[in-house]
Amino acid sequence: MTTHDHCLRGLYAISDGPRPDLLDACAAALGGGARILQYRDKTADAPRRLDEARALQALCARHAVPLIVNDDVDLALAAGAAGVHLGEDDVEPAAARARLGVRAIIGVSCYDSLERARHYAAAGADYLAFGAFFASPTKPHARVATPRLLREAKAFGLPLVAIGGITHDNAPGLIDAGADAVAVISALFGARDVRAAARRFSDLFESDPSRR
Repeated sequence: MTTHDHCLRGLYAISDGPRPDLLDACAAALGGGARILQYRDKTADAPRRLDEARALQALCARHAVPLIVNDDVDLALAAGAAGVHLGEDDVEPAAARARLGVRAIIGVSCYDSLERARHYAAAGADYLAFGAFFASPTKPHARVATPRLLREAKAFGLPLVAIGGITHDNAPGLIDAGADAVAVISALFGARDVRAAARRFSDLFESDPSRR
């Protein structure tokens, strides 16, 4: 399954590291309409991370939603995930695809760089992520992206993901600028009712027929 088979459109939920209720929180996000889930855990606890990734893969399979693993190609392979998300210190898309298979979803962080997006679009990425668009508690010192990047990156013909401090209130402007998906961590997994928060984000894409 690539993003060309699975329309990447809507809420892109990103888990927020170790938490005792990880599976319940992710199930709530999927129940609220998340269209893709990324497992993001920067700790060095390899056995726990593998157990969680495998459990999330099973959960995502029940919802027919792809699981993406942040940074770690080996973990994505071991968990049977749909793909991997790569940052600037990670391997090239071709190397990740060689490990994960031709149908893997390979996403790439482009930060605030149109040139990086152009390079990775040509290098075989399945989607391009830009950000941070707003101040983010997850990455307080992240580079700042502008909506203009989304409009210009449309020329690459790949799904575009916006990330960084996105809330229900500021997401519509990014969708209007060309974001096919909004990646949300804090405003989703920090919410008291994760399912309701997910539904509010999902509804942003369903309220306008042209966005479905």
